[in-house]
Amino acid sequence: MTVDRNHHDYIVRLENLQLNYGKVEALKNISFEVKKNEIVGLIGDNGAGKSSLIKVITGVEKPTRGKLFVRDKEISFKGHSVKKVHDLGIETVYQTSSLGEKQSLWRNFFVGRQIKNRWGLIDVQKEKAIAQEMLLEKIGFRGAGITVDSPISELSGGERQGVAIGRAMYFDADLIILDEPTVALSLKEVAKVLNFVREIKDSGRSCIYIEHNMYHVYEVCDRFFILDRGEVVNVLEKDEISLDQLNKYLLSLSTKKNAVK
Repeated sequence: MTVDRNHHDYIVRLENLQLNYGKVEALKNISFEVKKNEIVGLIGDNGAGKSSLIKVITGVEKPTRGKLFVRDKEISFKGHSVKKVHDLGIETVYQTSSLGEKQSLWRNFFVGRQIKNRWGLIDVQKEKAIAQEMLLEKIGFRGAGITVDSPISELSGGERQGVAIGRAMYFDADLIILDEPTVALSLKEVAKVLNFVREIKDSGRSCIYIEHNMYHVYEVCDRFFILDRGEVVNVLEKDEISLDQLNKYLLSLSTKKNAVK
């Protein structure tokens, strides 16, 4: 197991995290970190604890005990909330991004965070210009006929993920959490999403990438945290393990777990 202890390199760091639901230990003594400008793959079977860990990081759940550090500063779990986490520069993109189907791309980009002019009205031209720059230039939308005025209903699944990722990048997220972003997408669409993930790193940001497809995880991630029954059982650098070795290791974990049942 490789764990880097140079704390100054981390955007987010968790120490000895415990999360109980009544008598059930959802997370057990978790230590987890994401370095600056790093894509971390969070891997594990259903029930391994991935969702619980993300809920703590994103402010949905308060842990039973443990410590959270953001950019080397300890963050109190008192008043821990989604809004507080947003203010710390952490955004989450879920597999079913809540986008308004009939609304235009630029309106979805600024939903809930509109730019107002001095009269308190939405500054339409400014919002359109920013959406144009982020999505068509920085994120790299390539679809023919796509403009900032295109309704979300005309975008593909991969492009919708791109809107959500671009929005997180624009709103100064240092850490973007992607929860199964390629579910139910075609191979062509998956390629688009993986390119969007690479843009996160190219922009100097970090990412936690949660995905069941190991081919996708291995392609974009620098490091892998492997969870099993609420515990971190291994931390691996990409250059330490091949995709085939990773798949075999995960299969061995699954086999052991089934043997215990």
